[in-house]
Amino acid sequence: MAIERTFSILKPDATRRNLTGKINAMLEDAGLRVIAQKRIQMSRQNAETFYAVHKERPFFGELVDFMISGPVVVQVLEGENAIAANRDVMGATNPKDADEGTIRKTFAESIEANSAHGSDSAENAAIEIAYFFAGSELVG
Repeated sequence: MAIERTFSILKPDATRRNLTGKINAMLEDAGLRVIAQKRIQMSRQNAETFYAVHKERPFFGELVDFMISGPVVVQVLEGENAIAANRDVMGATNPKDADEGTIRKTFAESIEANSAHGSDSAENAAIEIAYFFAGSELVG
């Protein structure tokens, strides 16, 4: 098994409801370790740049508005097959489709306010990590 790093965001709905610790406990129980973490308020420009891949989609504006609506926790997770492990514990994007015991099934308010974001590939994880963290901030 490969030790990987992946990127995670605990979204505004999660921070507003003080779920950071509970979500991180679920991540840790899944074998992931937080090696970098910070609570930030995304600017509109940050969110638009980060989610630029979705710019042509009809939900882009709502996604950006939501992500700047309150603080988020950005973090880097490390563990065996971390990308897949994180996506498994997050559950399906739509909480109605998510398995019981996943972050989104347990905590999401809606498909948009689904409490967590996670990288979908090693390539995107590297890009997303570098967007928010300097190499010196990764302390695994």
